[in-house]
Amino acid sequence: MPRKKTQSKVDKKAIIAAFVEIAKERGIDRDLIQGKLEDMLRLLVRKKYGEEAEPDIVVNMDRGDIEIYLPRTVVNYALNPAKEISLSEVRQRTDEHYEVGDEFIEEISLDNIGKEFGRQLIMYAKQVLSQQIREIEKNNIYLEYEEKIGQIIVGEIYQIRRNDILIMHNKHEVRMPVEEQIPGERYKKNSTIKALVKEVRRATPSSTPDIIVSRADDRFLARLFEIEIPEVYDGIVEIKAIAREPGERAKVAVTSYDDRIDPVGACIGMKGIRINAIVREVSGETIDVIEWSDDPVTFIARALSPAKVRQIQVDTENKTAIVVVPDDQVSLAIGRNGQNVRLASRLTGYTLTLVKEGSEDIELIEFRDDIGRDLYEQIIEAHIDTAREFLAADLKTLLRIPGMTAERLLAIRKLILEEFNEQELPDIAERIAIAEAQLDEEAGARSADLSDEIEEMFDEYQVEAYDDIDDDEGFSTEEPPSDSSKPSSDE
Repeated sequence: MPRKKTQSKVDKKAIIAAFVEIAKERGIDRDLIQGKLEDMLRLLVRKKYGEEAEPDIVVNMDRGDIEIYLPRTVVNYALNPAKEISLSEVRQRTDEHYEVGDEFIEEISLDNIGKEFGRQLIMYAKQVLSQQIREIEKNNIYLEYEEKIGQIIVGEIYQIRRNDILIMHNKHEVRMPVEEQIPGERYKKNSTIKALVKEVRRATPSSTPDIIVSRADDRFLARLFEIEIPEVYDGIVEIKAIAREPGERAKVAVTSYDDRIDPVGACIGMKGIRINAIVREVSGETIDVIEWSDDPVTFIARALSPAKVRQIQVDTENKTAIVVVPDDQVSLAIGRNGQNVRLASRLTGYTLTLVKEGSEDIELIEFRDDIGRDLYEQIIEAHIDTAREFLAADLKTLLRIPGMTAERLLAIRKLILEEFNEQELPDIAERIAIAEAQLDEEAGARSADLSDEIEEMFDEYQVEAYDDIDDDEGFSTEEPPSDSSKPSSDE
C-alpha cells in the first residue's frame, strides 16, 4: 500500500544515542529500554487518535532510526478516528487514488508528534517513560543484590549516622544498621570496608530497595574463612558450625574430607598467618578453631576449650549435658562473664551444666525448709531426690511441678549453687523464660482443644435432647411400619 511520508527534522540518531547511554549508565538491557521507548510512542499516538489505535512502531537502536505508521480504513464518514479516516481527509493529504474500504497508512514523524500532540502531552509521555525507567532500575538493583545475599562486598563509607553506616558500592547505597556492626569498631568516612549482604528489603515492587549489610553475622566470618583459606574455599575443609559474639570471641567448628589435611591446622596456617588475617578483619575478635565431631561428648569437650573437662554426661533426647570440670579449670570453662560456656552451648546445640569435680551430691531433703514442705513433696513426686538431679533436670519438667514458678526455680537453684560454692549459668534466666513461654503456648493449645471437645459434646447433647423431645411429643425419626407389617384381622 502507498504510504504518506512527511519530512522529519528531528535528529533521530541523537534520541536513540541518548537512550543507549541511559541503558549503559543504569545497567538496563537495551532491548528492555527499546520496548519502553516504543511504549511511550504508542501512548502518544493513542492519546491523539484514541485508545483503539494500533500504530506500527519501528525503533532500530543500531541504525538510530525511529518510524511510526498508523494504518486506518478509508470510510465516507469517520466515526472512530483510531481505526477510520474519511475519504475527504485522505484526498487532502495525498494525490494518490483511494476508495472506501482501502487501508491508508500514515507515517507520523517526530515533527508531527511535537507539533500535533502539544507540549503538555509530550511532557506527560516523558514523565511516564522516566518513571518506568526508574522502576526498571530499582528492580534491577533488587535482583542484583538478591543474588549477592550471603556474599561479601567491598564498598566505601560515605556517611556515618547515629545508628547506620551508609556505604557506596558500585554507585548503589547500602546500609549497615547498628545491630549489624561489630561493637567497639570505629568507622571513618571515605574508608574502604568489607561487609556481607544480609538482606534486601522492599516495601512495594516500585519502592527503592533497602540493602542491608552486616559485619556481625556468623556468615561474614564464614566467608572470611573462604577468602583466606584455600582448603575451605575448595570444600576440602568444611565449616560445620559457628558461635560468635562479634568483636569479642568466636568458636568455629571445622572438619576435613581429606585424611591428609588437619582442618584446624589448615585454618590457623603456618605461625597463625591465616587466622591472624581474619582476626585483623574482625577488629581483634578472638577466634577458637576446633575440630568438629559427630560424637556429642567429644564435640562438647572440644567446644569448651581451652578448659580441660573430666567427664560429660549427655542427654541426647533433651539436648542437655552435665560437664564435670576440675577445680582449676572451672574459671576457664565458664570464661569471662560466662562467655566460654555460652558459646560452647550455642556451637554444640546442647544446654551445658558445669559441675566441679569432687563435689558431693546432697539429698534434697536438706533444703526442705528453705524450699517449703508442700513444694518439696511435689518435687520428690517428680522423682527428683538430690540437689544435683534438681540442677540437671529439664526446666519445663520443673516448671510443670505444682507451685513452681520461674522466680521460685531461680531462687532454689541459687540456694543449691551457693551450697556447692558454684556459679550460676549466665543465661539461665533467659532459658527459664523461654521454657515458661513454651509451656504457656502448650497450655493454650490444650485449652483450645478442650474447648472444641466441649463444643462437640454440647452439640451431641443438643441432638440427643431434641431426640428426647421428639419422642415425648410423638415424633420419631424412624419410618412408620409398612402395611404388610401390620397384623391381619385374621390374626
